[in-house]
Amino acid sequence: MKVDFIQGNQACAKGAIKAGCRFFAGYPITPSTEIAEAMSRELPKVGGYYIQMEDELGSIAAVIGASWGGLKAMTATSGPGFSLMQENIGFAYMTETPCVIVDIQRGGPSTGQPTSASQGDMMQCRWGSHGDYEVIALSPSSVQEMYDFTIMAFNYAEQYRIPVFVMADEIVGHMREKVILHDNIEVVNRKTPNEKPCKKPYPFDKLIPEMPVFGEGYNVHITGLTHDEKGYPDVSAQTHNKLVRRIVNKIRKNKENIIRWEGENLDAEIMFVCYGSPSRTVKHAVRNLREKGLDVGYIRLITVYPFPDELLKKIKADKVVVPEMNLGQIYYEVERVCKRSEVILVDKIGGELHRPEELEMAVLGQ
Repeated sequence: MKVDFIQGNQACAKGAIKAGCRFFAGYPITPSTEIAEAMSRELPKVGGYYIQMEDELGSIAAVIGASWGGLKAMTATSGPGFSLMQENIGFAYMTETPCVIVDIQRGGPSTGQPTSASQGDMMQCRWGSHGDYEVIALSPSSVQEMYDFTIMAFNYAEQYRIPVFVMADEIVGHMREKVILHDNIEVVNRKTPNEKPCKKPYPFDKLIPEMPVFGEGYNVHITGLTHDEKGYPDVSAQTHNKLVRRIVNKIRKNKENIIRWEGENLDAEIMFVCYGSPSRTVKHAVRNLREKGLDVGYIRLITVYPFPDELLKKIKADKVVVPEMNLGQIYYEVERVCKRSEVILVDKIGGELHRPEELEMAVLGQ
C-alpha cells in the first residue's frame, strides 16, 4: 500500500493501470487532459500503448479496436469530445466491447466553460447513443474515489462486456487529496472461449458470452449491424429482438450486483439524493440541519446508472432535495420514482459548487 497526494485525474490514471489498462487513446481536452498526460508517461513503463488521435471519434474507435485485440482499453474526455464519441459508443454496445470512458464534465453547451465544473452530461451518458441499451455509470466525489472507481469501472466492463462510464467533473478531476493506492484489490479479467474457431461468439442463450480476441484463432466477425449468433448480419425482427434483449438484460438482470450507494437516516422526514461533487456539500449541510433539530438524511448514488429505482421507492420522506450542477437531469429520475414525496431541485450552473447554506435554505423553504 502506498499513500500519495495527487490530483483526481492523476488518481484516475493510476487506478486504470492498476486495473490492467494497457491501451489509451485520446485527444487533449480540458479538464481531462492530465489523465492523457499521465497515461502517456506511465503506460510505456508497463508495456502498454498510448496514442494521441486526431479527434475524439478516432479515439473511441481506437479504444474499441484495442479491446478486440485483447487489451484493457480506455479514453478520457469532456463535454464536446463526449458528444463526438456517441456513435461509436453505440457500436461498442452492439458489439459488446469492454472499455472505460472517463468524462470530466465541464460547463456547456458547446465550448461553454472549459475550465469550470458541471454535471451536464449525465443524461447524455444514458441516452446519448440511439437504440436500446443499458449503461453502467459511476460518479466519484473524491480523489480517492477517482482511483477506486476507475478500477471498479474496468471490472464492470470486463465482467459484463460493455463500455462503462466514470462521470466525474472538473472539481474532482483537479482537486488534490490524499489517496491510498491499494495493492490488495480485486481485478476482473475477461473470459475467452475455449473453442477455436468460435462458432457462436454471440449465443442467444448465454447472457454474457466469453469474448474472443483477434489474432488468436477465433475467426469471428464483428459488425454494428444486428447480427446472428455467428456474428454475421441478420436484420430480421426475430434476430434483433433476441440480440438486443440479451444485451439489455445482462445489466437489468444483474442490477442488484451492480448498483452501489451510501446513505444515512433513510427513514428521515427530509432526504437528500445526490451524486458526485455536490455530495460533499450535502454531508456538511445534513450535519448542520441535524444540529438545528431537523430529521434529515441522504442517499448518495455511487452508480448513477443503472438507476436505483427500488431503493428510492422506499423513501418515505415528505421532502426530497436533489442538488445538481446542471438545470436538472437526475432530478427527473428521482421525481419519476419518488411519487409520495415533494421533490425539490437545487440547481446550480456556472462552475461553482453548492454552498451548505444554499442547501439548508432549500430544506427550510427560504
